[in-house]
Amino acid sequence: MFSCALAHGSITVDFPRGTIVSLQCGERELIHTPIPLFTLRLRRTDGSSIMLDPSKAGRWTGVPDEDSICYRDFPDAPGIEVFVILTVNNNIRWNICIGNRGNLLCEWVDFPGIVLPPLKKNGGIGEILFPYNEGVIVDDMEQRMQSPFRPEEPEYPSEGSYAVFPNTVQSQFMCYLFDGHGLYMGTEDESRSVKGIDFLPEGDGVSLRFRHFCGVERGADFGIQYETVWKFFDGTWEDGAEIYRCWFEKHLPAGVRKIADNPALPDWYEDTPLIINCPVSGGSDTDVTEPNVLSSCTNALPIIDEIAQKTGARILVLLMHWENTVPLASPFIWPPFGGEENFRTFLDEVHRRGNLLGVYCSGFGYTLQSKQIRTYSNTKENLSHAACAGPDGNISLSRICTAQHPGYDLCIHTYAARKILDEAYRPLLTGGIDYAQILDQNHGGGQYFCYAADHGHPPAPGAWMTESMQNFLGSWNRTAGTTLLGCKSAAAEPFIGNLLFSDNRFELNYRIGRPVPLYAYLYHEYLRNFSGTQLSCELSSDTDTMRLRMAYSFAAGDCMSLILTPEGKLLHSWEFRNSESDPDMDKCLQFAANMQKFLSETGEYLSRGRMIKPHPYQCTVRRYKLSNTPDFTCEVPDALSTAWEYDGRRVQLFVNHTDSPLQLSFENKSFTVKALSAVMRPLL
Repeated sequence: MFSCALAHGSITVDFPRGTIVSLQCGERELIHTPIPLFTLRLRRTDGSSIMLDPSKAGRWTGVPDEDSICYRDFPDAPGIEVFVILTVNNNIRWNICIGNRGNLLCEWVDFPGIVLPPLKKNGGIGEILFPYNEGVIVDDMEQRMQSPFRPEEPEYPSEGSYAVFPNTVQSQFMCYLFDGHGLYMGTEDESRSVKGIDFLPEGDGVSLRFRHFCGVERGADFGIQYETVWKFFDGTWEDGAEIYRCWFEKHLPAGVRKIADNPALPDWYEDTPLIINCPVSGGSDTDVTEPNVLSSCTNALPIIDEIAQKTGARILVLLMHWENTVPLASPFIWPPFGGEENFRTFLDEVHRRGNLLGVYCSGFGYTLQSKQIRTYSNTKENLSHAACAGPDGNISLSRICTAQHPGYDLCIHTYAARKILDEAYRPLLTGGIDYAQILDQNHGGGQYFCYAADHGHPPAPGAWMTESMQNFLGSWNRTAGTTLLGCKSAAAEPFIGNLLFSDNRFELNYRIGRPVPLYAYLYHEYLRNFSGTQLSCELSSDTDTMRLRMAYSFAAGDCMSLILTPEGKLLHSWEFRNSESDPDMDKCLQFAANMQKFLSETGEYLSRGRMIKPHPYQCTVRRYKLSNTPDFTCEVPDALSTAWEYDGRRVQLFVNHTDSPLQLSFENKSFTVKALSAVMRPLL
């Protein structure tokens, strides 16, 4: 039995049994249920799997009261040895190595295994800070399990909502918050290799899982080239995030620079443009691609001019359903709907007015057949040399955007896939637009799982995927020049230098908890994002919440977005069209105008500043209904607040998204924030 005291507690590990039996913070015991220290999945040559954990070892070697042990003689995998190493100083540091003397493939290992007490609303003590879709705090496992974002096993073919880093999970850590304290769990992996980072129910407790995908050749050993670090801290989620930010800033990914020092950024980046999502065919996400009044793009100019005049903002027109083929018919998008001449005229007119033009694209999918326009078919090409394959070597249809089309996921490690994508997207990347959400179906910029044995990469997910994506995106950056590229959800950490402006999907997190601006807290000095189409917004359309969502983006230092109907009205979200619940256009534009004026006076904090931990404040809160999890509601303050540091000065921002003035209490003083307005207060 290995036991060691920590600065604020202790840890005890029963190495022979292969479990953590105690983890204490002060007097609080955090081990709810002992589980295996590791779970290892191996693959046979036919693709079938073998699962190992310490209980399946025939013997172990080592000294039980020392900090490492080797498990060996597994009956189902006699050539496998697993070495577990634990180092304790002020932190708890874990590592694991797998010796492989057979013909098995090491696919992944879950390590270290731990089950913590239940979450607050399930009779326990905890909350989870989860770097999913830009950041969320979850205090109710039942709500998550009833949502579309419940924990699932990441597997082939990939699914966009899997909790995988670098993908929908943008950072390599989680925190368990309890009693004014926290347990930080993070990996110090400079290669930013692929991991499943998630939490899931284990009995009535909660298991925090770090799944390390090996990405090695069949028969090869696997040793994690980084440590998983546990550390106790006092405070709130920002204090846990600060631990990770300190590591990140000492180990920046290649090509990452602060906004103030980045020559790759265009002049407009710090102008905080207002994003206007504009459909040029159809009117909602799965609408049939038919011409609408904006199909001649120049018909949108009067609407854009009016919005610019009323708000005083620079406008970035972001076209949707603009592809000449069909929406989401990736990667074959060119020429634009209505023809190149119409598109070029519109681009020139937008630029002449001092505004900007961007488009949505669909990433690394390959469309076989459109469900919206049956005449679109692209089934003749043999993609066995380019599409992602499963553990058995076979190619399956993609799970991405199946409402629009069946298709395959392309493996960009292959020359064939890169050639297809380069040729399809080159006319767009060299066309002079300002922005392309080039990876609208690759959350965070990550690529899809591939197990192919003949693609030139190891036959399982791993670090090679991150490196391959960084190289490929780098080539696109060089082709695109001053055109910025982005993805669905903000760029995951290793791709921050490549994807400098993306569709922040914070509103999705209302489905599982309370969104928090974790992404901006960690990365805002390096890049900004925008609030996008609000697709799948969980806030019920029974209430006009558009200004709340605009305020959240503004307070996070991101750009605000509005979603137009073809007739020039506003949509609650891109998928939802019901004129009875359309947002109030006049109030939204007035709010945008007020925020634009505010930026002209204090904009450096939100364009270049560093987010810091805010001071407590009191104001009224409001309860909102949810659409997809109707048994749950959420509470949101009527004034949203963040704190910032820039050029040695520190301030706290308060944004009132309501129609009435608000009385706030802060630092033992009261003050008023006007309706649809913002104020800053200095911090000492």
